[in-house]
Amino acid sequence: MTPLAEIHNKCNIPVIFYDQIGIGKSIFEGVAEKPKEFWTVDLFMDELDNLLVHLGVQNGFALLGHSWGAMLGAHYASHRHPVGLKHLILTGGAPSMALWEKSTGQLLNALPADVRETIEKHEKEGTTDSPEYQQMIGIFYEKHVCKPPWPKVMETSFAAMMQNPTVYHTMIGPSEFTITGTLKSWSCLDQIHTITTPTLLTNGVMDEAQDVCVSPFFHRIPHVKWAQFSQRHMPFLEEEDQARYFQVVADFL
Repeated sequence: MTPLAEIHNKCNIPVIFYDQIGIGKSIFEGVAEKPKEFWTVDLFMDELDNLLVHLGVQNGFALLGHSWGAMLGAHYASHRHPVGLKHLILTGGAPSMALWEKSTGQLLNALPADVRETIEKHEKEGTTDSPEYQQMIGIFYEKHVCKPPWPKVMETSFAAMMQNPTVYHTMIGPSEFTITGTLKSWSCLDQIHTITTPTLLTNGVMDEAQDVCVSPFFHRIPHVKWAQFSQRHMPFLEEEDQARYFQVVADFL
């Protein structure tokens, strides 16, 4: 996410990044021993509220969420309705995990049969930590998340997550398209119509967050704009989309 510092350069506003609890520099001792009931959406919303208050920006801020961050941002805006939230940017997200599974499932089914069969075999046998499985899901990631070679910042981010994948595996599952975690039944679909904050939606043509994920936001949020980019899940990283992405965000803000 650090390339989003470009928003500071274009808009001359502070840009704040934070590692969510259990990830990166926010890993704590005993994280792997926490029961699955610990990892709730409310936990992450409380963390966000605490951060806003700690930094003294709760009365006037914009919130940009990408992927899971976009899901959390939508849930936060539709359930807590923070009065200080002035702009909401949802990049590559969905208002329910069922829609996310539908999107990624369709993309998975479009992959070659041998790739799908190998993925299904390892998931059935519980061997998702095998190099072969990781190689096969890498094909999906390169097609729908970010083209190779991955920028160093993304390699570093994924490596950090895999050092301690507790949160990802507990809340999501073994991959982007096989959802077995606590978020499997998550949805804020019935609440997003209550979002009153001006909202910018973005996704890519080859994004794992296909239009089936984004269109409910567009049709239900009252004050909304939707910009689509030409590539994958990371428009702020891919050179074909990067400049336009930052310009669209800057114009919105």
